[in-house]
Amino acid sequence: MTDRFDVSGKIALVTGASSGLGRHFATVLAAGGAKVAVAARRMERLEDLVAQIKAAGGEALAVQMDVTKAASVEAGRAAIQAHFASPVEIIVNNSGLSREAYFMSMTEEDFDTVIETNLKGVWLVAKAFAGALAASGKPGSIINTASITALRVAKTLLAYSASKAAVDHMTRTMALEMARYGVRVNALAPGYFHTEINAEALEGPGGAAMLKHIPMRRFGEYEELSGPLLLLASDAGSFMTGSTIVVDGGHILTPL
Repeated sequence: MTDRFDVSGKIALVTGASSGLGRHFATVLAAGGAKVAVAARRMERLEDLVAQIKAAGGEALAVQMDVTKAASVEAGRAAIQAHFASPVEIIVNNSGLSREAYFMSMTEEDFDTVIETNLKGVWLVAKAFAGALAASGKPGSIINTASITALRVAKTLLAYSASKAAVDHMTRTMALEMARYGVRVNALAPGYFHTEINAEALEGPGGAAMLKHIPMRRFGEYEELSGPLLLLASDAGSFMTGSTIVVDGGHILTPL
């Protein structure tokens, strides 16, 4: 049974890999035997991650990529495919950011920045890499990072929640269209885990109050996303497409 979760020899891409969940996803896939391309705008952080993966016996490549720009995404795709001499088979769409504000006070610039990165970026990456995968005739898996805010309401996160809700729905549309090519498309919807985006909020009074609404009374540990990630990335999830897996300690069972 454990062999079903094996990703040895697969070519994987993780966007937003310079920190947080993306960095963790990359190390999990590398530890599972995948050859991992890590992408983000902060190249020095990516190079540090590649060094860490190689020190642990893995294989990795750092690629600078701005997911909001089609030319940057395509350049990254070409570089990765040339390096590994194969199209990417596991695509983890993880780039994301947030701008917290009540919707009446949110600026147009902040709104556009969130939507461009969290929604348009997912579409551009999926389009470029899934297109190359479909053309090759190889099966594969796309894993989009959604959020529990896509499924329930949270104040001051209008653009972020809207972008993640769109990613959740876009995942199902992509899944329907890509099934004929043997490419599965699913999403992970994490609850609250400490990241650079939310660290300050979770460590303050608001974080303490939030814990009271999480049935398990704690925030998530990164390792608790490893199993769901490998399920979707590997043959263990071979009959799953269009699914969103929620990993949140039961948080969406109560009002956010």
